[in-house]
Amino acid sequence: MSLVKLLRKKNKKLLFTTPSHSQKFFIFHKFRQFYKYDISETDAYDPQTALRKAQERASKIYGTKYTYFLTNGSTSGIIASVLACTKKRDKVLIWKDAHPSHLNAVKLAGCEPVFYELPELKDWGVPAGVTPDLINIKEVKAVIVTSPSYEGIVSDIKALKKVCERNKTYLIVDEAHGALYPFSEKLPESAVKIADFTIQSLHKTAGGLNPTALLHVNCEIKADEALSMINTTSPSYPLLASIEANINFLNSKKGRKKLDTLIENIKKFKQNVLNVDFGGDDITKILVKKCGMTGYQLSEKLYDEFNIEDERTNEISTMLLCGIGTDETKLSRLFRALKKI
Repeated sequence: MSLVKLLRKKNKKLLFTTPSHSQKFFIFHKFRQFYKYDISETDAYDPQTALRKAQERASKIYGTKYTYFLTNGSTSGIIASVLACTKKRDKVLIWKDAHPSHLNAVKLAGCEPVFYELPELKDWGVPAGVTPDLINIKEVKAVIVTSPSYEGIVSDIKALKKVCERNKTYLIVDEAHGALYPFSEKLPESAVKIADFTIQSLHKTAGGLNPTALLHVNCEIKADEALSMINTTSPSYPLLASIEANINFLNSKKGRKKLDTLIENIKKFKQNVLNVDFGGDDITKILVKKCGMTGYQLSEKLYDEFNIEDERTNEISTMLLCGIGTDETKLSRLFRALKKI
């Protein structure tokens, strides 16, 4: 039985257990269904078995050895990966300006951080991708790479993996912004079948609820123990079930068609906006710059005059993030704004 079906199942038992709202007392009525699905582990329910089977099905979809559902964001996946593959005083190689979870993971594992720097793509004001020479450092137990970057710059994970194999180093890829990659050949190749550990945020681009995410493992190490060290023993089964439903949708004909439509819509959008320049490796990240304007000026103009808020801005360019929920209407508004600018 899937997690979704388990939560929909009518329970005839009278439960004097947690959660105390008993699926009937709704403090916030807009979340009525969420309360109804919020269960605990009792004889009347066996959500852990359903969760294990859901994760096994997900693993088959992604082609990984193990896939874990996360309800504390990609941060928990990064931390669990480092905890799983290192010992105290091991060295872990991380990008100097990486997400805070990378350094926090190293600290929590009692390891020593070793830093690498990324050159800048000067035409865009964003960090370049990670190249093999940057991580070819011996005597480190693990390397954490961010790909894609916030702005959609993708690294060659296969080339990085070869370097890690030569140095007997585990490769951990923070693919938080690449959760859509496994479901379309029109997007960059995902790291899920290449890296030892790959972490994806479903909530960033794939339509998931905050803070749902995935940890994929493709080496001999299981992450169960590491996750148990940082996760609560009272998980949110509605959130976990939403992950199962999210993956099933992305893998369905309907989901793949929706993703394909999104990509085609963005392609048409870019072809028709001729007064700006577009960059990046990931079409779902609209990295844009306008001659004669700084990125900050473009960002302010979009916000003040057209009520459009971007995701990230620098001195040269602005990035507008598109996900599975970005429809043609939304792109049309951005199209009109950029044309007027």
